[in-house]
Amino acid sequence: LGFISEFSYNDKLLFFLKPSTYMNRSGEAVKYWMIKEKIILQNILIISDDIYLNFGSFRLRGKGGSGGHNGLKNIEIEIGTTHYARLRFGIKKNHFDQRIDSYVLENWKNEEIDDLFSKLDIGIKIIFSFVINGLKKTMNLFN
Repeated sequence: LGFISEFSYNDKLLFFLKPSTYMNRSGEAVKYWMIKEKIILQNILIISDDIYLNFGSFRLRGKGGSGGHNGLKNIEIEIGTTHYARLRFGIKKNHFDQRIDSYVLENWKNEEIDDLFSKLDIGIKIIFSFVINGLKKTMNLFN
């Protein structure tokens, strides 16, 4: 149900999952790998885009709604709770003139790719902090 990559960081085994299901069924992949690898909910960090956050901004939370994101809706259904850590990455530009589904699926422009790479370091720091320090401390450090 997805492509998985694993590696160790500070003596902790990390799994990165990119679901191969459609986005609105990504919860099936999350649930499958949680069970297969015996990963407890407190060790899960879901990373997703967010059309309502400005491009390049991050928001880390330990619970909440889907915000209309179909992938998050399905994860909530499949794992049976809204209480899971999620890191959202803002993709909103100043404005867009098309439907949301078209907007989020369009290719990145070259200048956006340059901006994207400059923001990735922050995202990586947030992920590693979550692994080492846990959710609350990481939220205090980065939110």
